[in-house]
Amino acid sequence: MGRRGQLVPWKSAGRITERQTSGDEVVKTTGWVFNNETGSTLTLEQFVATGDSEVPAYLTVFGLRDADTEQQSMIEIGCGIGRMTCAFTREYGSVVASDLDAGFLERCYETVGQFGKIDRLRTLHVADGRSLDLPPNSVDVAFSYITFQHCDPDDALELTSEAVRVTKPGGRIVLNYRSRSSIDVIVLPLGGLVRGLFRVPGLGGWLASRRFFARLGWQANRLSPDQIIGPLAPLLRDVEVWRNPKSKVTGYQASIKEFDGINKNHYWIVATPR
Repeated sequence: MGRRGQLVPWKSAGRITERQTSGDEVVKTTGWVFNNETGSTLTLEQFVATGDSEVPAYLTVFGLRDADTEQQSMIEIGCGIGRMTCAFTREYGSVVASDLDAGFLERCYETVGQFGKIDRLRTLHVADGRSLDLPPNSVDVAFSYITFQHCDPDDALELTSEAVRVTKPGGRIVLNYRSRSSIDVIVLPLGGLVRGLFRVPGLGGWLASRRFFARLGWQANRLSPDQIIGPLAPLLRDVEVWRNPKSKVTGYQASIKEFDGINKNHYWIVATPR
């Protein structure tokens, strides 16, 4: 496989995490990688706390909490260093944390060891950026947040298909995407240009370690709900598109749901594999 530019910022970030001596140091020096907070005062504990506040809200709103949750399994597609994974291990009996970079997975394991339930965790390396090395019908829930927008469009669609494949019939897929906005006429072409520069030896690594260029380079696609749901429609039922009340995004033959906790530029597809 050739070197794909959209993967470079993740791999560069992973190499940075490998050079740090602690999770606190990772967050302080590479906060631009994982969320919008920067600065030398952010700790790993504070970083994980942001996930602790989000996970229960999403699980409740999307109807994923019931008496059997602790007996269920889930896969998190794009776990990073474990910001949300810790909370997932407290909710689910078994959690597969998957990511493109092996360095992230090592840090995720350490993070969950401190703030989650490590005996419930397994990590999975998505080395090709598009496939999940799990048998069909392996998990009860497939979850992904702020990951697919950073993938090549074909990879995002393939990972979505993989999420459906590995989820048991009657389980749930809960997947986040970014919707198109007026600024994308500028952002998407610039993102493509930056990803091209990521391939330049020396320059690519420098750009990938700069928050502005890395975040711009991550903007790799804007997929509509119909592009995602259409090919998978025979495999799904009870399809819902969740959006911010200010959003106008829709999905063909999907129920439209609203939650003001969703970023106005994002939407979620929640559905049950047949």
